[in-house]
Amino acid sequence: MANFSKSTVPQFSVDVYQNEFLPEGGREVNAIVTVTSTGGGTSGGAPLTGASPVSTTPGGSPNAAVVIMVDCSGSMDYPPTKMRNARDATSAAIDTLRDGVAFAVVAGTHVAKEVYPGEGRLAVADAGTRAEARNALRKLSAGGGTAIGTWLRLADRLLASADVSIRHGILLTDGRNEHETPEDLRASLDACAGRFTCDARGVGTDWVVKEVTGIASAMLGTADIVADPSGLAADFTEMMENAMGKEVADVALRLWTPVGVEIKFVKQVAPTVEELTGRRTEANARAGDYPTGSWGDESRDYHVCVQVPEAGVGQEMLAARVSLILPAADGTSQVLSQGLVRAVWTDDMVASTSINPQVAHYTGQAELAQVIQQGLEARKSGDFDGATAKLGRAVQLASDSGNADTAKLLSKVVDVVDAATGTVRLKAKVADADEMTLETRSTKTVRVKK
Repeated sequence: MANFSKSTVPQFSVDVYQNEFLPEGGREVNAIVTVTSTGGGTSGGAPLTGASPVSTTPGGSPNAAVVIMVDCSGSMDYPPTKMRNARDATSAAIDTLRDGVAFAVVAGTHVAKEVYPGEGRLAVADAGTRAEARNALRKLSAGGGTAIGTWLRLADRLLASADVSIRHGILLTDGRNEHETPEDLRASLDACAGRFTCDARGVGTDWVVKEVTGIASAMLGTADIVADPSGLAADFTEMMENAMGKEVADVALRLWTPVGVEIKFVKQVAPTVEELTGRRTEANARAGDYPTGSWGDESRDYHVCVQVPEAGVGQEMLAARVSLILPAADGTSQVLSQGLVRAVWTDDMVASTSINPQVAHYTGQAELAQVIQQGLEARKSGDFDGATAKLGRAVQLASDSGNADTAKLLSKVVDVVDAATGTVRLKAKVADADEMTLETRSTKTVRVKK
């Protein structure tokens, strides 16, 4: 059982890194926005001023609910140890729940069934309910198909029944989502996005990377591969510990821009690359909100790119204001922290042509994720020249940025002749697990070296 102490709600800070200097006629402004929350670290502190009121037990129990969705389709019986490992992993996750957290377990096949506690409700974690839940896991057996959208919708209904602010799902699958259309899954993701966050895991090598990463992306969670089912318990424990570390839900990154400024893109660039541009919801005539999900003690980086109107040397303007916003139940919102993005026009060539190190680093990390995915696509389609070029570029970018984890994964797919120039040869034989691990983890980035 993990030991968590009661803690205060995190404090947020925003730091903006940019080269604000533009040459005459220059219009594109790039900034890396680092958001850090500190002083939290366990889920269930008192709500921030203005946040939605939440129910707690007399002992001040955590303000969180979790639903674990376990794939119980027929393929989970091959090999038979896979189902046993999934039961053990779910049991380990239940052991990691803090007392007072609301929880449920769902068995997923072509339909979704409640395993514990049942009757459309959530249990409250304590020694007794954890023991009951572990007992109920013995009923988990493999048989049937896979329709992940139904699992998510049941999790959503269960989580919605809890008067808490942190709602989290953990989803495990070992196969393709064969018993519903991609459109059905998309509709379920659209319906559940913003209502709870969800971490997704693929076990073995018979599942589809884009399905699992797509679920995690839509639900602002993490995605990963557990190639060997024996690693599930450790992975589930870590996932649940991270979920227990969340303190504040539904924080939005609000971008205000003056008249004449156009937003090119907004993306998270650390700890993973996540495109947020299309997820904007309008806050008012000049501002829009981008979802960031739940926060504990952590730091994330965002790349904001805007296009400003042309201006002459010596002029300057506020190109954008970045705020962290916490919505309240009464429709108002609280500003947790903010930072400014500036544009200053100069005829100093050195000032206007230098690229900020943070911007340069994360531009490279975003390209790294893209060329890995393009290279693996090319390899699958038989375009070996294209695959060699893209994966060679990936090796070069990983080497330049010091992304050792990604470099190691790339070395399982290509033989590296010269990392500095990106000269590689495709390996003749690549294990499915190695290729899928590279694809699943391609969006993981490293921070700028201080």
